[in-house]
Amino acid sequence: MGRDGWTFLTNHGHVLACLAVNPEVLLRDVATSIGITERAVQQIVGDLERAGVVIRVRVGRRNNYTVRRDELFRHRVEGRVTIGDFLDLVERANACPQRKPLPHRFVPAEPDRVARQ
Repeated sequence: MGRDGWTFLTNHGHVLACLAVNPEVLLRDVATSIGITERAVQQIVGDLERAGVVIRVRVGRRNNYTVRRDELFRHRVEGRVTIGDFLDLVERANACPQRKPLPHRFVPAEPDRVARQ
């Protein structure tokens, strides 16, 4: 990603948001939605597990991910912000593969309209 293609969130934030939206998501689908490799997603999930932010439970042949919304961010700048506070901002985004449809009252902005504003 070039200097003009930066985003406000790291890949860790993107993966966390996807796991929160759909706890049963396949990591392959997370990788596709974010635009990184499946191996990178696996490493990030490992980081999040070691930090105690994500709990992975094996259910049959699948994994189920629980995001610990009460955990605090790690950097001192946002150290008083919980994971839940962050997820409340991004959970309704359309970018992550979802298990359930969004509530009928949520209408995402059209990407072209947002870019033009």
